[in-house]
Amino acid sequence: MNGEPIRSRKADHIEICLKENVSQDHCYWNDVHLIHDAMPEIDMEDIDTSTYVLGTRLSFPFIVTAITGGFSGAKKINANIAEACAELGVGMGVGSERAGVAGVEPESYSVVKDYDVPLVIGNVGAPQLVPQRSKDRITEEMVGRAFELVGADFVAVHLNYLQEVIQPEGDTNARGVRDAIRDLAPDYPLIVKETGAGIDSFTAERLRGIGVRGIDVEGMGGTSFSAVEMYRAAAIGDEMHEEMGNTFFSWGIPAPVSLVECRCAKLPLIASGGILNGVHAAAAIAMGAQAAGAAHLFLREASESAEAVRRKLILIREELRAAMMLTGSANIQQLSEARYAVLGETKDWMEGLSWTQRNI
Repeated sequence: MNGEPIRSRKADHIEICLKENVSQDHCYWNDVHLIHDAMPEIDMEDIDTSTYVLGTRLSFPFIVTAITGGFSGAKKINANIAEACAELGVGMGVGSERAGVAGVEPESYSVVKDYDVPLVIGNVGAPQLVPQRSKDRITEEMVGRAFELVGADFVAVHLNYLQEVIQPEGDTNARGVRDAIRDLAPDYPLIVKETGAGIDSFTAERLRGIGVRGIDVEGMGGTSFSAVEMYRAAAIGDEMHEEMGNTFFSWGIPAPVSLVECRCAKLPLIASGGILNGVHAAAAIAMGAQAAGAAHLFLREASESAEAVRRKLILIREELRAAMMLTGSANIQQLSEARYAVLGETKDWMEGLSWTQRNI
């Protein structure tokens, strides 16, 4: 594999996400309202935020999901995240490891092993599991190296076809991906994650049958990789892909809708895509997720210091604890049973999906 394009593309992504507007205008998690308990009958100091996520005990149900790796600046970002996550007892993921297993800046990933992070999630791209035009595919042996590189408990196979179709150099062959994941699943603990466009019930049910251990829904509402690629295309004067990026800026299934869609799979679910605070995380738990996750939310802090990441995580934890207090939830199990209302655009989406399913 040619390392230089991988490295420069990853650096482009970080720079764009720090400088440009790559997020949706509407935060769908704001449409989910937890029902207030005016007389909760619990002591906030006794609230237990710990829980098991993908079989691992975390101090609270949160994962700093995949951000980056594979270029010189990524080592600092991943080290800062790993240090903070280890200290606070939450999970983290790394960006696509295709560069690392090909020998490009592997230390930008392996630095994670310097810290005792309780749950580490590696990352390989689903498009790269099958042949692409003039590009090497990721072999089973390389997937094994992806585990070893970061000491992963799981590897996320990311579905990023929205990004690939907008990306000027995108990998757009999806034929055979299901079988490729199925063939890997008996030998490696895999989860599947989207990268900002969500997963529907049909896909979730297909994933359940091929040995996947969990799903990160990463629905619409957070970073739009169509927008990221739009800015990249504009920088190189590729007007067609720039315009396509603009057209598909808001393509996808809203994250709370995707979470509900994926419950049919009866697999552990991570809710990401527009999670901005601990109240959103609490709403995700109430709607059926084992954990909430965010990436872009931490990018600026991770570029600064481990202490900055730590402060952000503590804020989310305390907002989550407050939401638990105000819903009368003494622990995460009780929070998972909390009542909530869905309004606004998210309600419209859910009602629209129900109408479509009734009338097929």
